[in-house]
Amino acid sequence: MSHVEKGYSVSSNPYPELYSDPHVLFAGVSRTLPGHMVGPKVHSYYLLHHVIAGRGIYCTGGQEFELHAGDSFLIVPEQLVSYIADEQEPWHYHWVAFQGSSVPQLLSSVGFTMTQPIAHHNNQWKIAKRFEQIQTSFYNKDAYSPYEAAGQLYLLLSAYGQILGSSSIVTASPPETPAESIVRQAIHYLTTQYAEEITMETMAESVGYNRAYLSRLFKQHTGETPVTFLLKLRIDQGRRLLREREDLTIEQVALSVGFHDPLYFSKQFRRLHGISPSQYRIQTIN
Repeated sequence: MSHVEKGYSVSSNPYPELYSDPHVLFAGVSRTLPGHMVGPKVHSYYLLHHVIAGRGIYCTGGQEFELHAGDSFLIVPEQLVSYIADEQEPWHYHWVAFQGSSVPQLLSSVGFTMTQPIAHHNNQWKIAKRFEQIQTSFYNKDAYSPYEAAGQLYLLLSAYGQILGSSSIVTASPPETPAESIVRQAIHYLTTQYAEEITMETMAESVGYNRAYLSRLFKQHTGETPVTFLLKLRIDQGRRLLREREDLTIEQVALSVGFHDPLYFSKQFRRLHGISPSQYRIQTIN
């Protein structure tokens, strides 16, 4: 349903049975009254606000934040929170409520944490537009609007990730050097495209670097050339299929991991592991 009053509008998910993860519950926008206060209270869902204009105070986890235009604040389920609009310059803000098992990891990966529940964005239009699009998707009541809203939420969180510049994966490790970043991209390319027709030229073009330079960096950081890395990767994937897919022939396994010639697959398999694919399958299955 959609509820609209002067200075206040909220649209709820019209098809809550079409579950997605994350699952958007409702979204809205409000021009609050001076001194408008919420809480102290707890919510059973995540609630993300973005301040368009005005100012106020947000309190959570023993911390107090003074927020202005361009600021956003996150409310976490079961966390005691309160927030109050300024008496002279009350808030005008958007909000979106959502839930799902994937949400904690999503929020952590873009930089939102219990100790860092706020973000500031200089490009007001970019963030506000995402909130508006989530609300509009519900307001239009399209049959697949829950999926559209979830997609818009992903784009919104992506924008916050660019703001906060933080990732639980990245911050857990030392910062990458430019060379390490290039090699990581090359490894990602090979591990996702190994079953396709890969050449070093296409990989270098995809990563955006000269082939010779890329090969040199790759060897320095992995101890292997990209060609050797790819060959071992394909053989390892072939071993997995030999163990797990008894219904596949040796030729089908070879084709599935990027070898167009099953004899070449068998030759390289024997060279690396000392036995033929057929013998390997017999040993591992029996």
